[in-house]
Amino acid sequence: MTNVMDTTEADRALKAKHRAMWARGDYPSVAAELIPGLGATLVEACGVGPGDRVLDVAAGTGNAAIPAALAGADVVASDLTPELLEAGRKAAEERGARLRWETADAEALPYDDASFDTVLSCVGVMFAPHHRAAADELTRVCRPGGTLGLVSWTPEGFIGRMLGTLKPYAPPPPPGAQPPPLWGDENHVRELLGDRVTDVTAERRTVVVDRFTSPEEFRDFFKSRYGPVISVYASLADTPDRAAALDRDLADLGRRHDRGGEDGRTVLDWEYLLLTARRTG
Repeated sequence: MTNVMDTTEADRALKAKHRAMWARGDYPSVAAELIPGLGATLVEACGVGPGDRVLDVAAGTGNAAIPAALAGADVVASDLTPELLEAGRKAAEERGARLRWETADAEALPYDDASFDTVLSCVGVMFAPHHRAAADELTRVCRPGGTLGLVSWTPEGFIGRMLGTLKPYAPPPPPGAQPPPLWGDENHVRELLGDRVTDVTAERRTVVVDRFTSPEEFRDFFKSRYGPVISVYASLADTPDRAAALDRDLADLGRRHDRGGEDGRTVLDWEYLLLTARRTG
């Protein structure tokens, strides 16, 4: 039988692993070069304005938190990985945005109930392993009548399929952990939030990524900069044949989804779910 202490220690080890994973590589460049406008899209959809108290959960480098601050809101950017917050601080200074950066676990937020007018997350909270716990925290810290806003990669979209490509090569997930792209399934999110929210709106949109000259460049970019991909390759260090097979699979993924540009560049459409809701109570 697993006791509470065992569970706590296992959870701490899991969160330490997640922190280390997102600190690897160069996620700030991934966010800045590939999805620079995604956070602003979420901020606009949530109607963030001057004086609003905003919490960005799993904020990373502040892709949503910084636009919210520039809109005049009182913003807290929280994330499990201090290295990402430090990169966010620098980016905020360069853009003249003032906000607070705080280390926090999306599944155990250190904030009082109903502390914020808007609680949002841009492709962040979806990577918390326990979806129910994260959803409970999102709703808990949002005031009655406040706004919840989420951008999440869909299971059927490019990033969802990339994570699916990694799965056969990765170590098995810990018990109870759920796949991140489920947050891109409207029905899953509605079930998580339940009757704690109303006025739910959900829309599938796409980000066009034309940063790469070939599917192989896409693969190599993610191999060197994106923590989840780097971690899977690290687990294959003693099995070079499997690493080579993953090389092929990722390049093939890029090739299948490449709709091509006029200049011969690789053009990829990354689908995401934009969901907003109103907190009841």
